[in-house]
Amino acid sequence: MGRERPTGPRQAPSAAGANTAEEPRVFIVDDDSAVREAISELVLTAGLQAVAFASTRELLGADVLDCPGCLILDVRMPGASGLDLQNQLAERGDRKPVIFLTGHGDIPMTVQAMKGGAVDFLTKPVRDQTLLDAVLTAIALDARRRAEAAVVRRNVERLDTLTPRELEVLREVALGRLNKQIAYDLGISEVTVKLHRGNAMRKMETASLAALIRLWETLPPDRRDTAPAVRRAH
Repeated sequence: MGRERPTGPRQAPSAAGANTAEEPRVFIVDDDSAVREAISELVLTAGLQAVAFASTRELLGADVLDCPGCLILDVRMPGASGLDLQNQLAERGDRKPVIFLTGHGDIPMTVQAMKGGAVDFLTKPVRDQTLLDAVLTAIALDARRRAEAAVVRRNVERLDTLTPRELEVLREVALGRLNKQIAYDLGISEVTVKLHRGNAMRKMETASLAALIRLWETLPPDRRDTAPAVRRAH
């Protein structure tokens, strides 16, 4: 990188214990072994785990992309390029943060990478601190996305505990409709609507109507769209 580093492949040792799988890793993909070794050494100095691959095919074959962390990709490599990998990940909904590091960058490549959601597009040689800053930004982004995804999964699990009528009432409440409007359309009393709403709030673990609406907005669009709409009784 920005200075001479010892050669020889190294990988940070895995700590024993249940949290090992959750430690962020920096996945390095570059066909130049010297570059892989240099980046791995740099990542280790930051106390992070580094795992290096010589090609995108090797990375995909290792089945490690579900692990927390980020990717450092070369753009031009034999076989699939770093940009190709970025596109593949996007197509399958994998939002793992990507940093491009290349000696062959140009403006069109940079634009394509950044439009694809890359954290940064750096050219070789790069200052150590510049690369580490990008890595730490990418790992923080991945952690935030994973936390948000965990909230969505938890809310979907809670949603699945609702009865069809509770889900029906919840949907209408989240759309801003009043109890009397929902009651009229369902052909039930306001008291019954309040009962279903209360049950939904308890199961969804929300203490206020505002919290319930915010929770509803975290749900995947397909779950909100497939929630049963009120069947107009009149």
